[in-house]
Amino acid sequence: MAKMNMLQAINNALDLAMAKDDTVVCFGEDVGHFGGVFRATSKLQEKYGKARCFNTPLTEQGIAGFANGMAAQGMKPIAEIQFADYIFPAFDQIVNETAKFRYRSGNEFDVGGIVFRSPYGGGIAGGHYHSQSPEAYFAHTPGLKVVIPRDPYQAKGLLLASIASPDPVIFFEPKKLYRASTGEVPEDYYEIELGKAEVVQQGKDVTVLAWGAQMEIVDKAVAMAQEQGVSCEVIDLRSILPWDADTVAASVQKTGRLVINHEAPLTGGFAGEIAATIQKMCFLYLESPIERVCGLDTPYPLALEKEYVADHLKTYEAIMRSVKF
Repeated sequence: MAKMNMLQAINNALDLAMAKDDTVVCFGEDVGHFGGVFRATSKLQEKYGKARCFNTPLTEQGIAGFANGMAAQGMKPIAEIQFADYIFPAFDQIVNETAKFRYRSGNEFDVGGIVFRSPYGGGIAGGHYHSQSPEAYFAHTPGLKVVIPRDPYQAKGLLLASIASPDPVIFFEPKKLYRASTGEVPEDYYEIELGKAEVVQQGKDVTVLAWGAQMEIVDKAVAMAQEQGVSCEVIDLRSILPWDADTVAASVQKTGRLVINHEAPLTGGFAGEIAATIQKMCFLYLESPIERVCGLDTPYPLALEKEYVADHLKTYEAIMRSVKF
């Protein structure tokens, strides 16, 4: 297997998808010859031509609308939103058109070939317009899938599965990990099933759940807890919509405790949905209240980014609160 960082794995996935299917096209702001602001689409225009990898005007609503039209005609558009913070002008197209296309036609037509790729999250000193985590907004929308990888291997397999999916997918890429996360990645085509969480570490005292770049933070907290004799079961949710409640519930029924970590603000964050579901499924098994370790209910700050982040120290404290309750 080749060693790749997350950007290289994503680029490799796009290359394989375009080689496999002539209906796959990539477009967005600066994705052509420039290769995107992070170079995720580097050299794709040179290889597949301007008809299949091209720049768009600076209009996210237009990018989403264009993707809807192409997908409705049977193509597989992979539309890049340059930063997840910029996805909000496209919100109407995605929520009211993309997500409802199949439903409103009684399954006569659909836009299932769409993938919206977008770098999300903080950790790069990007301030409030280049650091947001908007996954919960879209998790409230039936008709979409929302996927977030944690490393290069996951990014490639999940992206290829998203492109092959019969449903529209929003694929949020943790940009903090683009070059920081490296690992062995098969060079051949492979898919990782959407909607399935992964238990990445077995444990017996407490379940710790996260996704994306927060998995690295959780690992540090779990290592600290391990030094105190606390055995943590660690789960990467991977898919936000649909999310794998059964895997999480099976773990919590074993450990009796749950700590959820995500980068987005606490109020209205997806951890609340998880907590509500798990307390219903596991009520008689819980030994302590479900803990949520999340971003603060403020705009994402530039100067106080370290204080804002749901870091390993906050996560460790939540783990210890849970086991000592």
